[in-house]
Amino acid sequence: MSKKRLLTRCGALVKQAGRGRRDDPHGRLHHLVGHDLRRSRAKGDWSRRGLGRLSHTLFRGTSATECWAKGVIAMPDFTARRLMMVDTQVRPSDVTKFPIIDAMLRVPRELYVPSGKEEAAYMGENLPLGGQRVLLEARTLAKMLDALMLRREDLVLDLGCAFGYSSAVIASMVEAVVAIEEDPDMVREAERTLAAEGVDNVAVIEAPLAQGAAKHGPYDVIIIQGAVEQIGDAILAQLKDGGRIAAIFAEGALGVVRIGYKSDVSVTWRFDFNAGAPVLPGFEKNVDFAL
Repeated sequence: MSKKRLLTRCGALVKQAGRGRRDDPHGRLHHLVGHDLRRSRAKGDWSRRGLGRLSHTLFRGTSATECWAKGVIAMPDFTARRLMMVDTQVRPSDVTKFPIIDAMLRVPRELYVPSGKEEAAYMGENLPLGGQRVLLEARTLAKMLDALMLRREDLVLDLGCAFGYSSAVIASMVEAVVAIEEDPDMVREAERTLAAEGVDNVAVIEAPLAQGAAKHGPYDVIIIQGAVEQIGDAILAQLKDGGRIAAIFAEGALGVVRIGYKSDVSVTWRFDFNAGAPVLPGFEKNVDFAL
């Protein structure tokens, strides 16, 4: 679509819809359209700043769903699925912080899954990655990030990053992420995809998950991408005084997410919400056998 035609069609739609943002109070379309236009700007001669102004000015008065339905924008299939994921899995779970919503709308989840599983990337449940590993459902990850109260200056330890999706999402909200993965194939794919997507504040390290990366710590935040039965002192020692940690504790058929707060040398845990996932290697409970 030419610039002139885009301006004409968008102007007519905005005039019809009014300037009240209607069902788009958080500007979802502004970010979706701005992102997609910037990625396509090589097709035209528009500057990044100009495209941003265009998307903000022309689309602020109507919703993403409305513009898509009226044919103003041709929303790519996976872009539509990201929007649906946020609208049906994340927002209804009381996650409304702008940085989380923005990151989940922008990060292409389908790129961070095994080949052949792209179509299942946006389903509303954990995505099996092989063995006992999963990509946490969007609801679970979003609520954990919401509870952790991430700050721009935070250094985050992401344990069990798998193919790198969680690290990519977190990286857009913090200063840096140290991502730990023990599967060498996952490490290679995570590094490749993160580099291709221009995510330059994530360091992917191949190491046992329960070992962490003490030499790069201590960390403001630690998040564990799977369930645990216990967390060793080696991990808790890598958390800063005043730091936060989020983990899914496996308790029977239904796990619980707890947020821990470190003060001096102890961590105080509080319940946050229910969620489930397989127990990660190295986080199983030690069982003592008596003869």
